[in-house]
Amino acid sequence: MPEKLLSRLSRASFTLPHLRFLSPQASLSLRSLHNFVAPTSQKNPFTLSRSVAAATAMDSSSSTPCKLVLCGKSSAENEIAKSLMNNNTLKLPDNVQVSTLLHSEIINKQQRQDEESFCIERFMNSLSTNQFGRLLIWSPILPSTHDVVSNNFGELPIGTVCVADVQYKGRGRSKNVWESPKGCLMFSFTIQMEDGRVVPLLQYVVSLAVTEAIKDVCDKNSLPRIDVRIKWPNDLYLNGLKVGGILSTSTYKSKKFNVSTGIGLNVDNEKPTTCLNAVVRELSAAACTLRREDIVAAFLNKFENFYDLFINGGFQTLEELYYKTWLHSGQRVIIQEKNENQVVENVVTIQGLTSSGYLLAIGEDNQMCELHPDGNSFDFFKGLVKRKLE
Repeated sequence: MPEKLLSRLSRASFTLPHLRFLSPQASLSLRSLHNFVAPTSQKNPFTLSRSVAAATAMDSSSSTPCKLVLCGKSSAENEIAKSLMNNNTLKLPDNVQVSTLLHSEIINKQQRQDEESFCIERFMNSLSTNQFGRLLIWSPILPSTHDVVSNNFGELPIGTVCVADVQYKGRGRSKNVWESPKGCLMFSFTIQMEDGRVVPLLQYVVSLAVTEAIKDVCDKNSLPRIDVRIKWPNDLYLNGLKVGGILSTSTYKSKKFNVSTGIGLNVDNEKPTTCLNAVVRELSAAACTLRREDIVAAFLNKFENFYDLFINGGFQTLEELYYKTWLHSGQRVIIQEKNENQVVENVVTIQGLTSSGYLLAIGEDNQMCELHPDGNSFDFFKGLVKRKLE
């Protein structure tokens, strides 16, 4: 079933404990991965900072409602925002209380936001889409942006985006929970698709749009381009260290796939590894740095263009650019397979992607094969399952 395939590709962990790198791309090792990404019991750039640690106490019993600020790109979206507020439509799981405000009300009341907060006006001024991002939900602190869009999917226009300054119950693969402080860009948005066969490939379009959006923002601000790369299937790397990731989940209803996609990107937190602006400062003496508002607007602008190409022409319209951006072309890996009571090692070289979104590889015997994750462990590149292709 396509929905099961989507679940494996976008939610399950992508690993087996039996793969070793033979290529120079050893920067993708488990050591590098775990320096950056870990469950909430370990320190990582998405760990909630002490200044907001008290906010993690918010739960179903909290008397402090979660503030959601709504803003539309045009009067049409602002009318939708007003209706959502007046009808108290938006809900969060676990009985978390919600307080909904219109951005126009905040402006009229001259309420000042924290200077580090997401600047809604800047985002809207940079957005040039016809659908994606035109209704924005912003919150200073949320359990999860993904929960906002997925829990209210049927009430929101397709393309609605939710952004949080701080996220304390974010979702990762294999039911991992992530904490994210200020300085991280965390957002989720909604997509609706009809062809289940291409749904698993959507996360690759999203990954590519993120990397290209960062380049666009660098160009716009006359900054040197930073080379963010894609680690299959849905991680983002910079200088061999993870700086972001993508999570897509879906439900099937009324013959359509309702897809909620979340992106996390480390923009400003330098420790314990690196962030986008740390690399920008290394490459340029200019005082200008990348801003979250510009990145998410550039992403939505780029994604809308890529998504149109993808839906109308298939992923092959983006494959060449994708392969230039990912880390794996020509990468050689060892697959360990059980043959009766023995473990047999086979070397394969990654060639690209199959039509179903798995890795296409060729063995030393020139036999083409498809590499599947088995979902048993945290890091995908710790192992793979090989299936021969006819």
